[in-house]
Amino acid sequence: MNKILLLLFVIFCSIAAINTVSQKGKSAAFNHVSICTSPDWGFFGHRRINRMAVFTLPPDMMVFYKKNIEFITDHAVDPDKRRYATRHEAVRHYIDIDQWGTHPFENLPRTWTDVLLKYAELSVVNERGDTIQIIDNASILDLDSNVKLTKAFKRRYKNVTLDSIEYSTYRSFFSNNILGQYYEDNWIVELDSLNKLLGSRIKAESVIAQDHFSEHGILPYHLEKMHRNLTKAFEQRDAQRILRLSAEFGHYIGDAHVPLHTTTNYNGQLTNQIGIHGFWESRIPELFADKDFDFFVGKADYFEKARDYYWDIVLTSHTYVDSVLQIEKSLSKTFPLDQQYCYDDRAEATIRTQCKAYAAAFNKRMDGMVEDRMRGSIHAIGNAWYTAWVDAGQPDLRDLITSTEKTKEDKELDEVSRSGRIKGRAH
Repeated sequence: MNKILLLLFVIFCSIAAINTVSQKGKSAAFNHVSICTSPDWGFFGHRRINRMAVFTLPPDMMVFYKKNIEFITDHAVDPDKRRYATRHEAVRHYIDIDQWGTHPFENLPRTWTDVLLKYAELSVVNERGDTIQIIDNASILDLDSNVKLTKAFKRRYKNVTLDSIEYSTYRSFFSNNILGQYYEDNWIVELDSLNKLLGSRIKAESVIAQDHFSEHGILPYHLEKMHRNLTKAFEQRDAQRILRLSAEFGHYIGDAHVPLHTTTNYNGQLTNQIGIHGFWESRIPELFADKDFDFFVGKADYFEKARDYYWDIVLTSHTYVDSVLQIEKSLSKTFPLDQQYCYDDRAEATIRTQCKAYAAAFNKRMDGMVEDRMRGSIHAIGNAWYTAWVDAGQPDLRDLITSTEKTKEDKELDEVSRSGRIKGRAH
């Protein structure tokens, strides 16, 4: 399976390189291929992380997870496959948290409802087709504040007597009328619902809401949702769902440990370091993990507050961003240029990638950062599985029946992932 997935990936990269040659010449193709590496921790990395997390579990869980370790391992890359199927998937893998201020980003709401509410734009479209924003998003602060109406809306609808709305009232309106439409292409609000909120009747062709948050990633919010879903699966003793959620949860937790999953400069595109994403999280593990990294991290621990736990992972990852970028930038200036990139044969194709010596130098200068974050991923995944199981009442997992056969959805996911067209942002 690993070789098949790698072959598909290399074929995609090779086709992309050929297309680039026809447009910009041979050197451009080499640059393209150099950044066309495995996504996230790579197929190798995600599978290894999930597999090793199984060995952190207590005996009452190990009996189930060890029996199904191949499923947990193989399905660790399903979220990456799903990026080819839906535009809603990619944003689950990252958060450009520096888009929202500076560490520790205290003004960024930690709850899903509040963060969408703060950055979603609510507007009316009048009979002339003009779009008029209703809520002044800059006024959306917290439960102790009032949400203000925009001056433009007040000028257009003079019969509306309100100047502001209590935060809790607007939050309830948002939850009841907008939040449930998250996965819809268009967020539509009934005019009657808006009139009830305003306490006045206005005329409009439609009322719409637009999401201006998700494009920058939703990773920590998705981790909390996955935790709730896994806990529920344990409560219901749904063996197949436990396995699938555990495998995919491991993927997202692994992503949260990657510094470049927490920044707008996610692939060095803002600092002329294109390709650093795959260099850090794929090339280094593939070269050194088996020989040099220690993946035995001890036993899983229970944590009390899921939200705080997952946010701490993301915030910690972000503290490494500057070091990753600055170390590689400095190294690239001193390391012999002709020894930075080499050609590697993979699945009967030749690709341009970072030389082993260059990767070793980068890894050494980072003082074991990649190994440290991989170890952190393994332990955190074990902690998450264990905590969800405890929160569900520690159900007996010994007699749960599972199937190794591919479902219809699995086959469809495999098929669509071969299309080579990621929906949403690529790393």
